[in-house]
Amino acid sequence: MNKNVSSVCDRLREQATDYALMEQAKEYALEYMRGVQDRPVFPEDEAISGLEVFREPLQEEPSDPYEVIKRLHESASPATVAQTGGRYFGFVCGGIAPAALASKWLSDTWDQNAGMFVMSPAAGVLEDVCEKWLVDLLGLPENTAAGFVGGSCTATLCALAAGRNHLLEQLGYDAGKSGLFGAPEIKVVLGEGAHSTIYKSLSLLGLGSERIIKIPTDDQGGVRADAVPELDNRTLLILQAGNVNSGAYDDFESICKKAKAAGAWVHVDGAFGLWAAASEKLRHLVKGVELADSWSIDAHKTLNAPYDNGIVFCRNRDALVKALQMSGSYIVFSENRDGMIYTLDMSRRGRIFELWATLKSLGKRGVEELVNDLHDKAVYFAAALRDKGFQIKNDVCFNQILLSLRDSDSTERALKLVQDSGECWCGGSKWEGQSVIRVSVCSYRTTLEDIDRSVAAFALAREKVLG
Repeated sequence: MNKNVSSVCDRLREQATDYALMEQAKEYALEYMRGVQDRPVFPEDEAISGLEVFREPLQEEPSDPYEVIKRLHESASPATVAQTGGRYFGFVCGGIAPAALASKWLSDTWDQNAGMFVMSPAAGVLEDVCEKWLVDLLGLPENTAAGFVGGSCTATLCALAAGRNHLLEQLGYDAGKSGLFGAPEIKVVLGEGAHSTIYKSLSLLGLGSERIIKIPTDDQGGVRADAVPELDNRTLLILQAGNVNSGAYDDFESICKKAKAAGAWVHVDGAFGLWAAASEKLRHLVKGVELADSWSIDAHKTLNAPYDNGIVFCRNRDALVKALQMSGSYIVFSENRDGMIYTLDMSRRGRIFELWATLKSLGKRGVEELVNDLHDKAVYFAAALRDKGFQIKNDVCFNQILLSLRDSDSTERALKLVQDSGECWCGGSKWEGQSVIRVSVCSYRTTLEDIDRSVAAFALAREKVLG
């Protein structure tokens, strides 16, 4: 036996019981948490330049683990984006609920593989529990299946694979056995404002982009129900609960009824917006969404669970399982929940522990109040920006705000000044051919004081741009 290899393993075994190392990591984490509200939301140039220390050849010999985590804390922490603070409004990124963060620390120690029940009974049971909780919370059909994945992009891929294969099966074709060579043609219909992850999923599934039928949208980005083309039992129809820019919702009730009568499969992209179903005040936005066949959602957005927590829901459990099934003589299925049959991955981390902790700590009332609070803060934010001379381009129906100045150039310059200020961070987009600033209110950490402080940064940027 190679003695060098043995000595490295001996050293690792010693480190595994060096609990002081973990205490040091905890202190670094707590130091970061204590200061996250006071640091620039986006790292300064000096902090980003400090990342160059990581660009080095991998050394020949093992490193001291204390030096490893010290390097991470001293050089990487300053260059992180303060997404867990209260003034980050970019990319619909939620915060991280305290119970969820604590559960992540604990479950990372367990390092469970959530592929099968035999790999982690704890993960299997909690996946089963969370599936039932979420189906009830969101008002989805009883016995809807849930798969716990990395994000809504993967969730969409799983759902559309199930939909495609189910439609083909109804036409007498088995895509799982025969592939797509000679398969009946599937018609894909979606709104003009569909998210880019939808196109990515369609491309991966061999459904392309050039032959897609796009439905015109209204001035808010919702699909025009009167413009939905003829549907049939070869149609994969994709709707949206929360336009990525405006937050607008499609008319699920009328469109889904039309689709169901035609035998089409309906998927709803609800990455952040489907959570409105948990709120009595906002539930009207998703009226009829339960009539769809599949849904994709992110818990790390509106629910404020940690990354990465995406969920695919499918009304037809067998369709989802058939699309994602794998087999092998070494695989040990059980009568309990084997999570891998609802996802792309076999080996995957136990993200379900964090999702369970988030839901358990909030309860139904807590989820509803969180969703309502994000909406109320977005309305407050939009009104304050309008008072400072910004044009609000959308109806703030949920948590998204689109704003601009007099033209694209002034809007882009103002956005750059806001981003560089370190006071808050949000991104830009295009709306009706013009540049806009996109603000997503998605974190429980955001207070009215955070919004006022951010509005002041916007006002200063406007003054500098317009004089």
